[in-house]
This record gives sequence, structure tokens and C-alpha cells, in this order.
Amino acid sequence: MNAFEKYHALGNDYLVYDPKGEDHQFTEEETIRICHRNFGLGSDGILLGPLPSEKADYGLRILNPDGSEAEKSGNGLRIFARYLLDSGKAGTSPFTVDTLGGIVTCEVSEDASVISVEMGKVSFHSDVVPVNLEGDAREVLNEPIEIEGQSLRYYAATIGNPHCVVPTDDLSEKLTRDLGPFLENHTNFPNRTNVQFLKIIDRNRIRIEIWERGAGYTLASGSSSSAAGAVARKMGSCDEQITVEMPGGEIGLMIDDDFNVRMTGPATRVATMILDNECL
Repeated sequence: MNAFEKYHALGNDYLVYDPKGEDHQFTEEETIRICHRNFGLGSDGILLGPLPSEKADYGLRILNPDGSEAEKSGNGLRIFARYLLDSGKAGTSPFTVDTLGGIVTCEVSEDASVISVEMGKVSFHSDVVPVNLEGDAREVLNEPIEIEGQSLRYYAATIGNPHCVVPTDDLSEKLTRDLGPFLENHTNFPNRTNVQFLKIIDRNRIRIEIWERGAGYTLASGSSSSAAGAVARKMGSCDEQITVEMPGGEIGLMIDDDFNVRMTGPATRVATMILDNECL
């Protein structure tokens, strides 16, 4: 039997598994079963850590519910930061976390109500995201893409993981569910991609709907918020301080002129869950 700590960040839920110094691995099949809403504990992924790291205070692996591995997750990082505080492994001083998508700095308030993550710098360049394009490598800004008979315009971005941001005035869950899977797996994106449909509200507020690579329709996402906010800035539509509205709630962003992103939002503890081996 294994103990998992369950948290959610604006409805985006993760199971934290602390290997306690052991070299524990989950197979793809185990990850899929554990995350399953009917046959397992149910979550949008597993946070495996803290792990040893030579480059940061803590190491972290982020497993998607389809068994794949994510480079970075803003909500996952906030949850992991909250877990480190709750378990006494970290205090309220800033600390660093090593992810596949780079090293980030986290800070948790004393009452754990506010968690900040320095998400890193957003790039829009096709070689970095990456994006397969005809012609020369370039920043992917307002490029055309054909999906299911529809002609869309998109921006590509990475903050350690790939994103496809589609500005639209017609924002809906249906649109996201209908087109998200096709964008995620489009041949333009060799590593697949996270998808955000973006509506600009004003200079300091945007609204997004999210299709997350490896997880599907998602109520909230920190890296998606960061990518969409950076695109809104790149479009010239928003200023440095941006509130991101999502179905699960709101995240605050500070995005400087070099597109470095500081994300602030909550993470909520749900339960300790004991997995019976029979489940697997």
C-alpha cells in the first residue's frame, strides 16, 4: 500500500507521492490506473518528489494521467510547494525546484494561502517551443493553422513546456473540447502541445479555456496561464500585471518586458489517500 497526498489548485488536482529517499518509479500503466477517475484515486497527474537534485533544493517529476511525463506545471509546482511546507520539508523562505522544464523558485506564505512561483522566461521561437514550420525558424506569432475544416490563428510559446494559444472572442468549453485534441496532436508540434483559447478582457485581465497535453480538458493550469498571459503581452493587448480567469478560478501574473513570469495563486489540501495494491 502507498500513501498519496491529494491537493487541488483551482480544481486542477494532483497526487503527491513522496518516495522518502527511495528510487521509486511508476510504470506508464500504473500511472494511468492511479490517476483514473473510476478505477483509481483520480487526479490530473502525479507529483513524484521530493527527489535529489544537484542543481536545486528539491527535484520533481510530473506524471500525466496518460502515463507521459510533463516538463513543467504551474499548478503542480504550487501544490508541491504547499506539500513541502505542510510536511515540514520547507519553510516560508524561497526555495528552488528542479523540473524537466528548468529550475523554478517557489515561496509559500506563512498561512499557506498564497504561493508564488518564478516560472521562468517565455520564448515564442519555433526552434525552442518547438514547432515544425515551413520556411525559416522564427517566432511563431499569429500564424495560420487548419483544424477540422476551420482556419485559426495561433501563437506558440514555451515556458519549459509547449503551448499553442488561439485568441478568440468566442470562448467556450465546447470549442476547447472539440478542437483541443486535434491541436494537441497537430503535426506542427513534434512533442504535442498544451492548448489555450484566449479572450482579452482588458489591459489587466484575460480569460482562457484549457486543453492540457496528456490530461485533456482542465479547469485551471499555471503554465497555460503563463503562456497565454505572455501571448497577450506580445500582442500588445495587456500590461505587466494580468489576472487570468479560468473555469476553476483566478491566477495572478507579473510578466516583465523580457517575458519572465511570476505566478501567484492558491493550492488546497484535499486528503491523504492510501492506494491498495489490488487497484493495480
